[in-house]
Amino acid sequence: MARPDITEVRKLSEPELSEQISATRRELFDLRFLQATRRLEHPHRFKQARIKLAHLLTVQQELSLIHI
Repeated sequence: MARPDITEVRKLSEPELSEQISATRRELFDLRFLQATRRLEHPHRFKQARIKLAHLLTVQQELSLIHI
């Protein structure tokens, strides 16, 4: 899986953005659970999920500054 492109994230609407943030946070939670139970097969997914979450939160912050 390639890194998500920030331009693709900027095309999302606000509800889609919030949904993606929630889904990514849930994915990170699940990955931590799998790691704790020693069933995690792909540890590189942590980095991918963190980068995706950072992109999403950055765009959300940019949108909130625009709407002030």
